[in-house]
Amino acid sequence: MRPRYLFLLSLLVLVTSFNLPCCSVAAAETATWQAGTARVNVTPEKYIWMAGYGGRNRPADGKLTDLWAKALVLVDADGDRAVLVTLDLIGLSREFSQSVCSRLKERHGLERQQIAFCCSHTHTGPALVRNLSPLHYLIVDKEQQDLIQEYTTTLEDRVVEVVGQALSKTAPVRLSWGSGTATFAVNRRNNPSNQVPQLRAEGKLKGPQDHDVPVLAVRDAAGELRAVVFGYACHATVLSFYQWSGDYPGFAQIEFEKSHPGCLAMFWAGCGADQNPLPRRTVELAMEYGTRLAKAADEVLAKEMQVVEADLKTHFREIDLPLAELPSREQIEQDAKSENKYTAARAKMLLARIDGGQPLSQTYPYPVETWQLGDKVQFVTLGGEVVVDFALRLKSELRGTGTWVAGFSNDVMAYIASRRVLKEGGYEGGGAMVYYGLPTVWAPESEDMIIDEVHRQLSP
Repeated sequence: MRPRYLFLLSLLVLVTSFNLPCCSVAAAETATWQAGTARVNVTPEKYIWMAGYGGRNRPADGKLTDLWAKALVLVDADGDRAVLVTLDLIGLSREFSQSVCSRLKERHGLERQQIAFCCSHTHTGPALVRNLSPLHYLIVDKEQQDLIQEYTTTLEDRVVEVVGQALSKTAPVRLSWGSGTATFAVNRRNNPSNQVPQLRAEGKLKGPQDHDVPVLAVRDAAGELRAVVFGYACHATVLSFYQWSGDYPGFAQIEFEKSHPGCLAMFWAGCGADQNPLPRRTVELAMEYGTRLAKAADEVLAKEMQVVEADLKTHFREIDLPLAELPSREQIEQDAKSENKYTAARAKMLLARIDGGQPLSQTYPYPVETWQLGDKVQFVTLGGEVVVDFALRLKSELRGTGTWVAGFSNDVMAYIASRRVLKEGGYEGGGAMVYYGLPTVWAPESEDMIIDEVHRQLSP
């Protein structure tokens, strides 16, 4: 071969060897997320019973704000999908989530681990069938039961609809994340509400708390903010009247969207089962806390945020979470005669199940779901009203502010107490179980079982 040709061949090999890695880098730089968003109004069209408080004695009679179901679809560089649905509701039942997921699989091919439902836990939203049944559904008259059933059926249709809309509108986006702070949540087990202002002023508030505000930003190809997802660990219990309202999370989303036209704001509730917004009970305070939370999210956006690589991993599993010793039939029959209408309602519900051939179960199918977004963000969604200990423990054992832990997700079947809270007892430690209809408290090993499952799902 002539020297000239040898030189050209060597040059071609050299150029090719440099171009191949460059092409790979370029492909990595252009690899991006796809995302789609949608919202649907889920404010009841009729005045039905409200959820969250046993002291109410009549249905809703007005509206302060609309209630929404919002959907965010994420698709990574390999085409793997995940759908986050946030709702201005007290919580969903296992049966509701299963039905929606079944319909979404049939229509859109989505698997269970690709779908997460996160509720704000507002106490000024509607009651639903099979959620907090002894507190609401089982004690109202037949007319209200029919209205609650009608609303629950309509809600299911609308959730399926909003996910379909979001799936149809996917487009290239870039994701980034950060974490801010809001400080209005107070541990309600350790701080009497009437002493909170003084304790806060003196810096003497007690008990564990989680003031992190995780933020996920979704920007389109032009850099415009299209969606923001943020969370906070605090009960949505500022308001307790008879008007539909998203409470402080609703106002936070309204305020954020007002400041960012064209952006969909989505809220998920953290492990705030033992955290209250204090002081409370006025619309002005609900608006103030909402504004503070929106500002905290906005401050994160104003700083340099970390890029989320277009890589998605999703996991979901129901574990057999053990209950403590079950009551005997005699004990349940005695409860059915109680003058406490909620205790009696639970007992009659349990007896009906037993007589229908469904003996009490020693375990409950507890949902644990995790999404890994890139190599930095771990999004954990846990069922039930989860106390703050779970979030603090998981953050300490995993990635700190890069580990986001939502409660009130997928199936809100009871309070989820840590071993510490179970030992201490009280409302979150066991007293609240009657309102959800479970026959007894959780077994002491339940905390470790939940934590272990999260670790298992997130392990390499």
